[in-house]
Amino acid sequence: MNRVTFKTELCKGCGLCVTACPKKIVFLDKSILNEKGYHPATVTDIEKCIACAMCATMCPDVVIKVERGV
Repeated sequence: MNRVTFKTELCKGCGLCVTACPKKIVFLDKSILNEKGYHPATVTDIEKCIACAMCATMCPDVVIKVERGV
């Protein structure tokens, strides 16, 4: 299984990762706010993740880490 982790405290909720995901499983979690007052990104269904790392590539603040087969 693949794993995607976010440094939610550093995420500014820009949404670039959301638009970059080809599987459309990354979204901004409107149910929580981080310490800076932003809705951080998260993954809805990790089973659908293909570990392409497009989300991490697009993130200007390097808050996303993608690991294959962990």
